[in-house]
Amino acid sequence: MSDGAVRTHPLTGRRISLGRTSDNDLAFPDEAILSRRHMAIDYDGTNWWVEDLGSKNGTSFNGEPLAGRRQLALGDRVGVGRMTLALVDPTVSDTAANVVFEEDMNQTVLSPSRITTSLERVVGRGAGGLEAALRSSSLAGTPRVQALLDAGRELAGHRPLKELFRVILDLATQSVGARRGVLMLDENGVLTARAATGAGFRISNAVRDRVMRDKESLLVADTRLHAELRESHTIVQQGILSFLAVPLQTQDKVIGLIYVDSQNLLRQFTEEDLTLLTVMANIAAIRIENERLAEVEQAEIIMKKELEQAAEIQRNLLPRHAPPVEGLELAAFSYPCRSVGGDYFDYLKMAGGRLGLIVGDVAGKGLAAALLMSSLQARVQVLIEEPGDVSMLMGRLNASVARTCPGNRFVTFFLCSLDPVTGELSYTNAGHNPPYLVRAATGDIEQLTAGGPVLGILPAARYQSAVLKMEPGDVLVMFSDGITEAQSPSGEEYGEDRLLAALTPICKQSAAAISKILGESVEHFMGTAPAADDITLVVARKLP
Repeated sequence: MSDGAVRTHPLTGRRISLGRTSDNDLAFPDEAILSRRHMAIDYDGTNWWVEDLGSKNGTSFNGEPLAGRRQLALGDRVGVGRMTLALVDPTVSDTAANVVFEEDMNQTVLSPSRITTSLERVVGRGAGGLEAALRSSSLAGTPRVQALLDAGRELAGHRPLKELFRVILDLATQSVGARRGVLMLDENGVLTARAATGAGFRISNAVRDRVMRDKESLLVADTRLHAELRESHTIVQQGILSFLAVPLQTQDKVIGLIYVDSQNLLRQFTEEDLTLLTVMANIAAIRIENERLAEVEQAEIIMKKELEQAAEIQRNLLPRHAPPVEGLELAAFSYPCRSVGGDYFDYLKMAGGRLGLIVGDVAGKGLAAALLMSSLQARVQVLIEEPGDVSMLMGRLNASVARTCPGNRFVTFFLCSLDPVTGELSYTNAGHNPPYLVRAATGDIEQLTAGGPVLGILPAARYQSAVLKMEPGDVLVMFSDGITEAQSPSGEEYGEDRLLAALTPICKQSAAAISKILGESVEHFMGTAPAADDITLVVARKLP
């Protein structure tokens, strides 16, 4: 607000207008600089947009004149008259709305000749080096230096990061005798208040940039002595007489800033205050960064343990061994490219003594794909018990998957029903890599393509089925695209031609031997290259 206060207005999804007249959602009748209907913010269902409504004095967007419509993002600043609007996330910080960065009318406010900058940098020497530098300064031995050294020792303890921000700010304001202050961190390019004493901070963009970009500490002992500062509405509206702004800096990286100000005629900040606050900020920045790294490390340890448990659960969901089936040899392997994966294979008992053979691949990799794979498996095991042709089962499975599958996911799936005695094989294919049926008598290879689209996209999709007969010695090879799309260290794909070339000379061997040799072929081709996708292979051979 123009009086320095902060006003919060929730964005509910409908258009919001701002102007001088009472028919606006945000009406400011006393702001003569505003037009009757000055600007508006609206929502298109996905993003928020801001536009100037042909106002006389214009609207600014992040310091630049607003022309046309602009999409809003967190941290963006919209200047309207003497007010600044900021888009903030109320769940990020309860202090975030306390700080507004804004353009000053006169950008020479921070000319080097008018501002006293910090002492020679002592960043990068570590806490001990900083203390040594302070002890050797002209302030050595004073009570305030001793208090700062004590603060350094307190910061060396172990505190949660959320508590640490408040401790640092309290130490900073106490060390220089400030009644107001704010500590802000750079979080993904947006300065966010993590602790504040006081409210309604309005900080010049020029101050922010000098601290964050130029890594300078700034002191203004008395704003009344500078014509530019006397004309700054940022300073005048808040009655600021003196302020300090220093970077939270580790080595050459600035991770945030500390800003304190004073409205007290009897308390002007000094060079000594600037030195103390700068050194304290350096120590605090190292402590914050160390705690951040510790939290990240701890989170990674927890995540690793959770992924190990998830991987163990998934291994138990997939068949560990092929079941004994009279008249058939079965073999398979499945390797996720990460701790957990989205490939799925199974052997399931069906009515009439038939065996269901299944291979599926959830689009994507990692934990999300693994969760969908687990859900898919549960659906399959329920549906497989229902009577009906495999094409009908696939249609029911697709409708079930489509109800809960995210818009950016889908599943490729192959299902066949095999009579181990007669060799009759009924199958349907939902967009999966067509399996190979190798004929023992002739060496011919047939691809099993009949079916329909992938699962999860079209709820009412229909699927075709086909019926074949496996003769004694015939081999059925099912696989995921992780095999054909496996890459060598040079980036070349394994491809179907290599798979067929490796399969042809071994097709009369046992299912276990075929599975082993094909797996070794892919592994040898990849060499040192990491797997880019989950790899699964299932082999079924009709015994003579």
